[in-house]
Amino acid sequence: MSTIIDQYRIKKEPYYHPVADEVKLYEAAYSVRMPMMLKGPTGCGKTRFVEYMAWKLQKPLITVACNEDMTASDLVGRFLLDANGTRWQDGPLAVAARYGAICYLDEVVEARQDTTVVIHPLTDNRRVLPLEKKGELIQAHEDFQIVISYNPGYQSLMKDLKQSTKQRFGALDFNYPSHDIESEIVAHESGVSTDIAEKLVSIAERARNLKGHGLDEGISTRMLIYAGSLIAKQVDAHAACRVALVRPITDDPDMRDALDAAVSTFFN
Repeated sequence: MSTIIDQYRIKKEPYYHPVADEVKLYEAAYSVRMPMMLKGPTGCGKTRFVEYMAWKLQKPLITVACNEDMTASDLVGRFLLDANGTRWQDGPLAVAARYGAICYLDEVVEARQDTTVVIHPLTDNRRVLPLEKKGELIQAHEDFQIVISYNPGYQSLMKDLKQSTKQRFGALDFNYPSHDIESEIVAHESGVSTDIAEKLVSIAERARNLKGHGLDEGISTRMLIYAGSLIAKQVDAHAACRVALVRPITDDPDMRDALDAAVSTFFN
């Protein structure tokens, strides 16, 4: 058992800069094993926050990157064929429930709704996971908690959580940090000076103002760290921003020109 679950323990403290009272609120939620939903734009720190909280609480963390091809069996488990016949293999959700880990379903709305309903018995007072194919009912370990995340900016009638799912969770809203905090994060994570980090954040803030006006999504904190990491490796700032900030988020020539101009404003 220890071998199975120990590989999911986070050995080193992940860097996370609190923005508000999210750490305190999450600790309180975990103390009563409340399922939690993290809502916010891509690259704003949701996954890092879960990693930090798992480390702080000293609990294993099993992360599942959800996608539209994911089936219920991918989460709970399936029978596999080997040299000795068939054997059962727990899926990540079953492992987390059985051994007491935090199970993090990243971008859960990407999964089909008929897949996500398998989490329902784990997110109310029952705290059980039926393995119907195996004929087993897992009673969730006392340390088990389920956490989901998604980007509300991408939700639509076709891709959103059912109310019957949403209302089983507490929720924390995430957004990009304030200018000073985000600059500190970028400088710490990429190794650039605070001055360069502040310039990168200023470029991102301009781009975020264009969301819905030519851009589907703004420049994320993660992208700023990528750009800073290139600059820290002596890559020219204009080239680093072009590669890490501008080209990934738009193919529109006019929008690229506008963003390149923003880069030139701060790195002249």
